[in-house]
Amino acid sequence: MTGLRADALAGLSAALPPGSLLTDPALMEPYLQDFARYPEVGRPLGVVRATSSGDVQAAVGWAAERAVPVVPRGAGSGLSGGATAVEGGIVLSLEAMREISISPEMRVAVAGAGALNVEVKRAAAAEGLWYPPDPSSFEMCSIGGNAATNAGGMCCVKYGVTSDYVLGLEVVLADGTLVRLGGPRLKDSAGLSLTKLFVGSEGTLGVITEVTLRLLPAPPPASTLVAAFATVEAAVTAVLGILRVLRPSTLELMDRVAINAVEDVTKMGLNRAAGALLIARSEGSGEVSVMEAACRAAGTSECYATDDEDEGEAFLAARRLALLALERKGSVLIEDVGVPVPKLPLLVETVERVARERETTISLIAHAGDGNTHPTIVYDASDPAASARARAAFGDVMEQAVALGGTITGEHGVGRFKQPWLEGYLGTEAMALSRRIKDALDPKGILNPGVMF
Repeated sequence: MTGLRADALAGLSAALPPGSLLTDPALMEPYLQDFARYPEVGRPLGVVRATSSGDVQAAVGWAAERAVPVVPRGAGSGLSGGATAVEGGIVLSLEAMREISISPEMRVAVAGAGALNVEVKRAAAAEGLWYPPDPSSFEMCSIGGNAATNAGGMCCVKYGVTSDYVLGLEVVLADGTLVRLGGPRLKDSAGLSLTKLFVGSEGTLGVITEVTLRLLPAPPPASTLVAAFATVEAAVTAVLGILRVLRPSTLELMDRVAINAVEDVTKMGLNRAAGALLIARSEGSGEVSVMEAACRAAGTSECYATDDEDEGEAFLAARRLALLALERKGSVLIEDVGVPVPKLPLLVETVERVARERETTISLIAHAGDGNTHPTIVYDASDPAASARARAAFGDVMEQAVALGGTITGEHGVGRFKQPWLEGYLGTEAMALSRRIKDALDPKGILNPGVMF
């Protein structure tokens, strides 16, 4: 360690509670990447484990004075490489900031950025309330990370995404200033919509330290339908048929590759011969019979409905496990493209064509009800040729989704993996406007450099 670096870090350490700054490479290692495993990882000066907004202010203020990059990090469950350490920067972990308070009267939760999604759900449920957004990683993802990426989940088709529930934020700006935006009010039209500006900003405009969330009354018991189809195309036909007449609370799809990967792990008796599996849920009386009719009209080979809550949760657990199960088959590149729901059949055709042309395996799993799909590329990372084909397929799928009127990310965020495609998706003028906002709020460019910008 150079004298300059030692002196600088001594100043940072002095501004933080004892033990909050890690500099030992072995101790820093778990904080260098998120779940996406972006390959270009830098060596940070240190990792700050914040325990309060004051700690975040101290760390960001210190970094601003020295133009040191800051990479905010929640639970590290991100799937776009957004929490990847950069050379000579600091990683700012908010995992310890996990306080949660519930106001039953106002139906709001106030949670520290490090609180896990599942912890917010449990705290709300203890008061007879419900926090709907439910990413597949809800048991391990942080609420601050959910807000930073505008995370979605399985029930978004009916209940919306994270931004629909964020009423207020506490944010540390790039100069260390702490600001409060919004609050526990269901209606507020005063001033610019700054709260919404920071939701989905992926740590590039400020560091979210606290989130105020709208809660709902607990939903009624749900019924679950599981239908198998010979092809993904037939399953998508059923999706379109269901959405013409109702909006289920969940409408998920897995293709044959995902079904077999999950069955290898769970041994729960999933139909390995099926080309696709559709999992749908509804709290509405009689809606399951409507969904079943749509599935039969689309040619389902097997259709099963249950009102048993535990049995329904088991099917959803299988869907949640799909990504982890696919990872056992090789390295993965995870897409997050979304298209208008009527374009889903064309997207399925596109993904199948890209897989053939690039000679690579692409498993299609999807939040089919809102058009948000996760084509997951499975490949052998030790084979340079296979890796090159996988990367090419990754770009092909995004470009084709945009050509269909879709987006390069529906809920995972742009991060580092998708940054090269962002301007092509937004357009030159919108990208320039985004950069003006970034420059105004972070003139030194220290907040999560390489993410989006």
